[in-house]
Amino acid sequence: MISVLIADDQALIRSAISDLITHSGDLTIAGEAADGHQAVALARERRPDLVLMDIRMPGMDGIAATHEICADADLSAVRVLVLTTFEEDEYIVNALRAGASGFIGKGAEREEIAAAIRAVHRGDALLSPTATRALIDRYVHSSRLYTSEPPRELDDLTERESEVLALVGTGRSNGDIAELLAISPHTAKTHVNRIMTKLNAHDRAQLVIAAYENGLVQPRER
Repeated sequence: MISVLIADDQALIRSAISDLITHSGDLTIAGEAADGHQAVALARERRPDLVLMDIRMPGMDGIAATHEICADADLSAVRVLVLTTFEEDEYIVNALRAGASGFIGKGAEREEIAAAIRAVHRGDALLSPTATRALIDRYVHSSRLYTSEPPRELDDLTERESEVLALVGTGRSNGDIAELLAISPHTAKTHVNRIMTKLNAHDRAQLVIAAYENGLVQPRER
């Protein structure tokens, strides 16, 4: 069973998602929170497998709550899936940087939400690298994701790992990386996993962010 903590300030949304989880054979409710502070407190108390996190909430918002959860070593196994609307997609980059494993729109079908929960629980980034890059490209200037400040150190990465990180940042799959570097898909996957460990990244989407932040991939001009 996958335990899910629902964090949303709208009771109607919490009720709808709760109903979805109740009727899904492999999902169970770990609790409900109406704001970020409650979400963090319940995550620490109940250790859910996943937090379904709204962005805009009173008090502590979803981005701050995501950062608190993902920065807590005791909650390293907890994944965060962000709920959003189309009008709020400018906040997604910040949510990914805070540690979220992806996002899904509030208007998604019930089956899509359930599938998203399962995907993130498996360790997959719900947002594909290509989609992540497009999103970053759209908002990179306004969100100041890529600046002239010194990049984060990549000294722990080998030359090959830096090369792999750059390819991940351009939206390449493990299969693509294997073909381009003339290595096996298993070796490509191993490199990606090691990079995630060294950069303390939760998933592949975070590696795309890291590639941008460190200048390995340059934002496209609009």
